[in-house]
Amino acid sequence: MSDKKGTGFKSVVLSALSAAFGVQKRSNLERDFHKGKPAQFIIAGIVGTLLFVLILITVVHMVTQNP
Repeated sequence: MSDKKGTGFKSVVLSALSAAFGVQKRSNLERDFHKGKPAQFIIAGIVGTLLFVLILITVVHMVTQNP
């Protein structure tokens, strides 16, 4: 990845997941602030949150179903 290029899809997803769990490295945080676009991380956060909620709803629905 060149210095002029922004962060890639994989980088954005991994950064959003790391930030969600609170375990992101300082070097990655600085890279994201210098090279990344805020919209990328906002979208990744919203999509990740929606997926998490949908998975929880699905699991709860499956567990509470009558056999």
